[in-house]
Amino acid sequence: MRWLVMNSFDQRDYITVEDEDGIEKQFAVEALFNMENKNYAFLRSVNNKNDLFVMAVEDDEDGQVLTKIKDQQKREMVLDAYQIAVQCNPAE
Repeated sequence: MRWLVMNSFDQRDYITVEDEDGIEKQFAVEALFNMENKNYAFLRSVNNKNDLFVMAVEDDEDGQVLTKIKDQQKREMVLDAYQIAVQCNPAE
């Protein structure tokens, strides 16, 4: 498992995501990692710092896209791995 965890809010990359209703929302990339040969991203809403999303990063013909993790057990496993990584590498 390889992690890239951003410790300082100033060091984060930001992305803009268009939701199902066509509304653009900005997110800070909290962490990127690979687990079991799949890539994941943790995104925090810029407008509401309490909103944290975990998404699968998949490749398609246009590049990389973010998708929901539909399997509840997989989502919980990814969240648990993220919590362990944060505990091992706490933000300053």
